[in-house]
Amino acid sequence: MVKTGDSEVPHRQIRAIYDDQTITVYQAYSASIAVQAVREQKLNASPDFLLGRMTWIKPSWCWMMYRSGYSTKDDRQSHILAIKMTHQNFKKLLSQAMVVTGTSLTASERAKPVRVQWDPERTPSLGVLPYRSIQIGISQALSQTWVEQWIESIEDVTENALGLMNAVKEDPRVPLEVLKAKGFVPEEKVYEVPKELQQTLMIT
Repeated sequence: MVKTGDSEVPHRQIRAIYDDQTITVYQAYSASIAVQAVREQKLNASPDFLLGRMTWIKPSWCWMMYRSGYSTKDDRQSHILAIKMTHQNFKKLLSQAMVVTGTSLTASERAKPVRVQWDPERTPSLGVLPYRSIQIGISQALSQTWVEQWIESIEDVTENALGLMNAVKEDPRVPLEVLKAKGFVPEEKVYEVPKELQQTLMIT
């Protein structure tokens, strides 16, 4: 556990937007991929989307902001997409994961189609927090299944990212509740997974 103010947060914990049916994850793409993906509700609608590349998705909005520089880091990350998956398929994805810890992987570990990294969580202004956020890497072996069968909807949320960037630039001390009220930061909740998945993901 990591103490933050009056509460304690586990060192590794999944936090996300979700409802009874779906969970939202994020990824950043170029305009050529994102615009067609949203229009056709199919991530690989554009020929620029390459199934052979590992795709890293994140349930954490603020970590996505850090990774993409609020969508301004480079042209390949100029559009932030919110991608919904059913809980069943999200957990199916996690069940095939291998946590990357920096040590050498065995042959059986390398064969797993999903990689998980636990990286420091971020604040809306991209400051480092003392607990971790999950990143999920989907390899070529599973990418087509994820793209064609496991995605329920795709939404472009780039304007929210840019709104957040401008808000924290104008007032670095802007309260979190104000950012949430303006729709720049979503209300993420702890996402619980079964004990077997906790062991797979090294959640402590």
